[in-house]
Formats: sequence, C-alpha cells, structure tokens
Amino acid sequence: MTIHILGSGSATPTVTRNPTAQLLEVSGRYFLIDCGESCQISLLRKKIPLLKINHIFISHLHGDHWLGLPGLISSMHLAGRKLPLKLFCPAGMEQILQTIFSYSETQLQFEIEFSIHHPSEKKVIWENSDLEIFSFPLAHRIPCHGFLFNEKKRLRNIRREAVEVYNIPVEELINLKLGKDWIHPDGRIIDNRLLTKDPKPSSSYAYCSDTEFAPHLASYFPEVSVLYHEATFTEELIERAKLTYHSTAFQAGEIAYLAGAKQLLIGHFSSRYKDLNPFLLESQKKFANTCLIFDGFSLDF
Repeated sequence: MTIHILGSGSATPTVTRNPTAQLLEVSGRYFLIDCGESCQISLLRKKIPLLKINHIFISHLHGDHWLGLPGLISSMHLAGRKLPLKLFCPAGMEQILQTIFSYSETQLQFEIEFSIHHPSEKKVIWENSDLEIFSFPLAHRIPCHGFLFNEKKRLRNIRREAVEVYNIPVEELINLKLGKDWIHPDGRIIDNRLLTKDPKPSSSYAYCSDTEFAPHLASYFPEVSVLYHEATFTEELIERAKLTYHSTAFQAGEIAYLAGAKQLLIGHFSSRYKDLNPFLLESQKKFANTCLIFDGFSLDF
C-alpha cells in the first residue's frame, strides 16, 4: 500500500495546505478518499492519471471534503472517460451532483454508480480477491464515515525445491498454499512448514475523517498498519474541538494507542496554526510513532 496526501488542511485552505484529499494505491488500483478543493491539481503534481481512478470515497457533506469532486468528474468527462465510476458517499451526494451538472448542461459520457453509506454500523462496501473495504460511522456534527482498507490474508508461498523432492502433484499445491500438510503415498505426513514459507504480512489503512474524540472507534480497526486520524486542534483548544465535533492531536494519539495501530498519521490542521510541531509533540505523548502529514507527503507500507 502507498498513501498519497493531496490535501492536509481543514475547512479553510492555506497557501501550503489544501483541504482534505488522499489517494491510496493498492496493487495497481487507485482509491480516492475525499476530494477537497485543488484535489485534481495535487493529482497532476503526483502524475496520477485521472482515468485510472475508478473508486471514490466521500466521508461526509462538509464542503472541504467534496467541493473538488464536480471539477474532477468534469475533467474525467473531458478526458473521454467511458468506464463507470464507483462513488461511495453519504445520502444527498447524488442530488448535489445532479443539480450541478443539470445547470451546466453537462451530459456525462460515463455512469456514476452511487453507493450510500450505512448510517450506523461497520459494513463491507467493496471487495475483491485481495482487498476488502469497510465504512464505519464517526462522531461528527452531520453524518460522517471513516473507511478501512484491509488486505486479505495471503496464501502461503510454495518451496519449489521441497515440492520437487517429494514429487507433489500440481493439483495438490493449492492445499499447501492453504496451510495443509502433505500426506505421502506411503502414509507419511509431511509438515506444511517444510513445504511452504510464510506469506508477506497483509497491510491495512484506516481513515478517520472529521470526528470528535470517541474511544469506541478504535474497535473498528484493531491493530491497523497505518491509521489516519484528524487532529484539527491542540489541547489548549479542546473546548473548541468539542464544540465543533473535532479532535485534538493528543486524542488522535489515544485512539491509535487504543487500536494497537502500528503507525499514526495526523492531519486536518486548523488554518490558525502556522507551526505544526506542537501537534506532533502532543500526539507523541500518547502514541510515539506519530507522523505529521503535509500536502505531497507519501508513505509506503
């Protein structure tokens, strides 16, 4: 997995921080997560082809998380897109886009397939043989959802030299990959660990968009490889965070600690902050492996 940060700011952009947008790359697939203003400019800077994005996830209907979407869809249209676009979004997103394209008399040459978030529970919203994606409810002023991208457990790797020694038939290799022992024609049981190697560990990425501090969220992504959690304020403005249904950097660190995350990324910084180092120091008081994100930041994991 590789996460690309396209926008790391909150509602009001700054000259260095665009509103929220991220792109997760998994085995050659591109998943766009939120689409604030200037998202497609950031995609161009990253040299990510717009037409390779087939799945978009919008967390909620506050403008700093979706106002770049009509422009992105229009650019896809102008670039000649024909394939359907899968859009996972809150109720109301379809009507918003229909209104915008109706008044501009835009007739899209491709279909948008809308999938509306379930309001109150964690749910699988997309999967293939390698990956499953969940949505889960957050605690914000309006309905808001986070997303968990979870690589499925990989099959074991065959030790070719061992298979040749025991002359194991090709049709039996799938059983070895599934972890089963090999029963030799003479009755001997050959331990699977002699015939296979452990697969590369699976990775996971959890995205917690706008939310107030809610400890139960940690149960949605236990032992996640990388957690992104909003950190709009530092602790001296905790009352402001409560009033606006946002979190502080320290609270983001606590969620990562409760989840047993391997690494924490924090972002969605209020435009009032010029120096972001206090965010890092505050979060690290609770969770040492914290990283500040910034526009253009990428992480392989």
